[in-house]
Amino acid sequence: MSSVFQVPVGDRTWRSCGGQVRPSLAPPAPERPPAGIVAGVLAPHPPHLLYAENPPQNEPESRGGWEVLRWAYEDLRARVKAMDVDVIVLHAPHWITMVGHHVNCVPNPSGFSVEPIFPHLLRYKYDFHTDVELAEAIADQAHDDGLVTRKMRNPGVRVDYATITALHLLNPDWDIPVVSLSANNNPYFYSTSSLDQMEVLGESTRKAIEGLGRRALVAGSNSLSHLHWDREQGDYPEDMTYEHAYNDHQYRWDMRLLELVRAGRTRELREMIPEHIAQTESETKAGSLSWMLSALGWPEGVGEVLTYGTIIGTGNALCLWDMREQR
Repeated sequence: MSSVFQVPVGDRTWRSCGGQVRPSLAPPAPERPPAGIVAGVLAPHPPHLLYAENPPQNEPESRGGWEVLRWAYEDLRARVKAMDVDVIVLHAPHWITMVGHHVNCVPNPSGFSVEPIFPHLLRYKYDFHTDVELAEAIADQAHDDGLVTRKMRNPGVRVDYATITALHLLNPDWDIPVVSLSANNNPYFYSTSSLDQMEVLGESTRKAIEGLGRRALVAGSNSLSHLHWDREQGDYPEDMTYEHAYNDHQYRWDMRLLELVRAGRTRELREMIPEHIAQTESETKAGSLSWMLSALGWPEGVGEVLTYGTIIGTGNALCLWDMREQR
């Protein structure tokens, strides 16, 4: 007596093979890793690095330079792609807001970004997409946590060069949505006590990311030691024979900070940041590093220094905190 199988039309879970009917052996789709902050990056933004790459979006042309820093960024890009993140959330020092913390909520920022001090290096045509839902959630959460916040919705907003440079260096394909945060300028005029607000902003950022179920990379974009030459040396900017640390004092303090990063001694790093600022005029005074590490929860035992190099005398380190190592 023959058996009759009633298979719904379009059902491909059964396959015929040699007169036999058996279930499909196709493997199930792999589960996506859990949501949350996947990693944090200290991502310096000197325009020289973008200039030296000669991307088609940038008008000036170079002969290269600062290769060690650029190669480390290239290696990091491959790691970021493998993380399968939904969004890059970035804080940089040069979108300066005097009152409160602003979040870019424009869906598709596009325009022309010119570096005000080095216009011969960076004149860049940008066009990217914002994760507006997450941007608004971060602003709302930060407000609920006691910070003065604003949602930037002006479609003609000009995006600052630091944000553009760091995002390009992290993802030159521009195929990952972005959320960009302003730098409240208080740290430049008052004291490092304003870093406390940056820690609150970091916690708010984490809550918003987790609340929406995003997989995120958070990037704090700043140099370390920040004394630099007041004019370019040599016949062209990419002449590496003139590139070195501003002085030994600046270099030694950068190494002390990076030793703590490499050792994963994040609680000590947290205490050292204000002293490093006082000793080196560090660009971390804008709060980008404190914001990023606060968003990560100041993780102990995690931290990788990918490279260090100087640009017009400033110290620049590309560092990674891969939170998957804690899971």
